[in-house]
Amino acid sequence: MAKTIETDFKTFIKFWSVPLIIAAVLFLMYKALTGLVIIGISIFLALALKPLVRKVNGFFIRLFGTEKRHQTTSAVLAYMIVVVIIGGVLAIVGPVVVNETAKFIHNFPETFETTIGGWEGVNSFGKAIGIDNLQSEITNNINSISNSMLGFLGSNIVSSVSGVADAVMKVVLTLVLTLLFLLEGPQMMDMLWKNLNTGKNKKSVKVARRVVSSMANVVSTYVSRQVIVAILDGCASATIVFILSLIFGLSPGLAIPMGMITMAFYLIPMFGQFIGGTLVTLLLFFSSPVSALIFAIIYIVYAQVENNIISPKIQGGALKLQPVLILCAIIIGMYMFGLLGAIIAIPIAGCIRVIVDEYPNIRAARE
Repeated sequence: MAKTIETDFKTFIKFWSVPLIIAAVLFLMYKALTGLVIIGISIFLALALKPLVRKVNGFFIRLFGTEKRHQTTSAVLAYMIVVVIIGGVLAIVGPVVVNETAKFIHNFPETFETTIGGWEGVNSFGKAIGIDNLQSEITNNINSISNSMLGFLGSNIVSSVSGVADAVMKVVLTLVLTLLFLLEGPQMMDMLWKNLNTGKNKKSVKVARRVVSSMANVVSTYVSRQVIVAILDGCASATIVFILSLIFGLSPGLAIPMGMITMAFYLIPMFGQFIGGTLVTLLLFFSSPVSALIFAIIYIVYAQVENNIISPKIQGGALKLQPVLILCAIIIGMYMFGLLGAIIAIPIAGCIRVIVDEYPNIRAARE
C-alpha cells in the first residue's frame, strides 16, 4: 500500500541544502586544488625545518639568552641556510652535468671506436643475433626519434615557456608561504588552541593538541633524520669518486658534485638511492667506463650497509611503520601526486599511524 509523506518547504530546503553545500565545497576545493597543494607543501616544509630552527634558536639562547627574542631570527636564519644550500647544490651540480655530457659528446667517436670497435663491431654483433645491417637500423631509429622530438618541441614551445613561468611562480609562492608559516605558524596554533579551549571541551582540545603535536613531530623527525642519512650517502659517494679520480686520472673536482647528486636523490624514498647512484655511474661512464663500473659495484655494497645498518640506527624506527605499509604509501603517493607524492607519502603515513594510535583517546574525549 503506497504511503504519502508530507513535508513543509523549510524541511525540504534543509534536507537538500546539506548535499548541495558539500558538493559546492568539493567543487571549490577541486578548482583550488593547485593552491591547496602549494599550501600543503609549504606547511610540510615549515614542519621539516622545525628541528633546524630549534638548533639555531638554542645556539642564540646559549650565546645571548632570552629565548623569545630570537625565535624570529632563528626561523629566518634557518630558512636562509636551507635556501643557500639548495642554491649551492644546483649551482655546483648543474655545470658539472652539462660539462660531463658535453665531454661525452666530444669524446664519443673515440670511445665508440675503442670500446666496441666502431660500426664494424656493431655490425658483427648484429650478424651474431641475426640482423644483417645493425648500423642502418640504429641510424634510422635515431633519425626517427630526432625528427619526432623536433616536431614535439616545435609544436609545444609556447606552452613550454608558459609552463616554466607557471612553475617558477609556484616555487616562489611556496618559498614565501614556507617562511611565513615558519614565522607565524606557532602563534597561529597557540591562538587556535586558546580559542577552542572553552569550559566544555577542554579534554577534546587537549587530545587534539597532543595529536597535532605528535603528527608535526613525525614529519620533522622523519625529514631531519632522512637528511642526515642523505648527507652520509653523499659523503660516501664523493669519497668513492675522489679515490677513483686519483686512480683513473679523472678530475678530483667531480667528487663533490657527484656526492651532491646522490645526496639530493636519496631524499626520494625507496627509489632515490638507486636513481642517484645510476646517474653518477652514467656521468662517470662519459669519462671512464671502467671507473663507472667500479663505482657502481662499491656503491651497491655501501648501499646494502647503509640500508641495513646505518639508516635503521639513525631513523630508529621513529615512524613505527612496517616496510609493506611504507611501500604502499609510496605507491599511492606517487600515483596521486607524482614525485612529490612519493616524497611526502611516508611522513603522511606516519601521521595516519598517530591518528590510529590515538583513536581510543579521541573517541573517549568526544563522548
